[in-house]
Amino acid sequence: MRGAGGGANLLALRSHNTALVLDLLRTAGAEGISRLELAERTGLTPQAVSKITARLREEGLAAEAGRRASTGGKPRTVLRLVPEAGHAVGVHLDRDELRAVLVDLDGTVVARRHTPLDLGAGAEAVLTRVASVVEELGADLPGGGSLLGVGVALPGPLDHRRGMLHRVTGFPEWDGFPLRDALSERLGSVPVVVDKDTNAVALGLAVGGEGGSFAYLHLGTGLGAGLVIGGSVHRGPRTGAGEFGHQVVQLDGPPCGCGDRGCVEALCLAAVARGETAEAARVLGTGAANLVGLLDIDRVLVGGRTVEGSPEVFVSGVRGVLEARARRTGERGVGVAVVCGEGRVAEGAAQLVLAPVFGQDG
Repeated sequence: MRGAGGGANLLALRSHNTALVLDLLRTAGAEGISRLELAERTGLTPQAVSKITARLREEGLAAEAGRRASTGGKPRTVLRLVPEAGHAVGVHLDRDELRAVLVDLDGTVVARRHTPLDLGAGAEAVLTRVASVVEELGADLPGGGSLLGVGVALPGPLDHRRGMLHRVTGFPEWDGFPLRDALSERLGSVPVVVDKDTNAVALGLAVGGEGGSFAYLHLGTGLGAGLVIGGSVHRGPRTGAGEFGHQVVQLDGPPCGCGDRGCVEALCLAAVARGETAEAARVLGTGAANLVGLLDIDRVLVGGRTVEGSPEVFVSGVRGVLEARARRTGERGVGVAVVCGEGRVAEGAAQLVLAPVFGQDG
């Protein structure tokens, strides 16, 4: 597999000034942007911009996109990003399936994979499956392109900074496993980033233009939240923020897989199992209302395979609880919307690798 050593060098790209230029090149699209405009928008000197763009052209990351008429003097050469020059793999490890995508620098999906997975089969079996899928996707890299890294998203809790898992609900055997380092070694030192599935989706939404402060609530085989505060993913000092599913909403309620009782996840999934989708939505809304009251966020977004099975019911149920709260408090209501797409987590996982390249929160 072609790793980060050829073509685009991930570490070289991670300078602040280079990230600023790359982000503007990406935003400009196929029409491109001139060096003068890059200098004006970044605040860098023309000389600094020229050095950065020369290096990006040498790396194959930037190319000429023609010339543009100038208000005086000779026409300006405009540059564009070369999306196919670099790629990232995003992997979604769920409790029972693996989804993976290969995306280019624009975040466009080039290839997808989907396969059953037993997260409880043990580290060796899971690592072998992930490595196999990444190798398959690596074979789809276009000529001249390079793999910048692999982002892996899965249920928490986990340590994002160290890439180490904690006690994934229902799978305590993963506690303390260094997933990032183990997978990177298996892949031949390809850089790996590990984060929670909810954070990956939240990051993907923020990179895609979802602004302000919002919570993404993911209801699938479990329940968690990704929090974006002021445009950045909020992980907390121990990267443990967003364990939304394990807030207790019913004292002495039914046991939860985390070992506690009356967790919103246990109540929500139990209602789903009984076929009481409206009740599950109401429970989800109750947890969402607690979150809104605590963080004063702008929007609540809901997604995950369970939500996608009855999106209208979940949006209506969550909205109903939030509107009732707004009437009681006299505050402005909070918007609620559904986030659909089976590959959302995997695509967000790829952004764990790409976003820092463009100076965004990864």
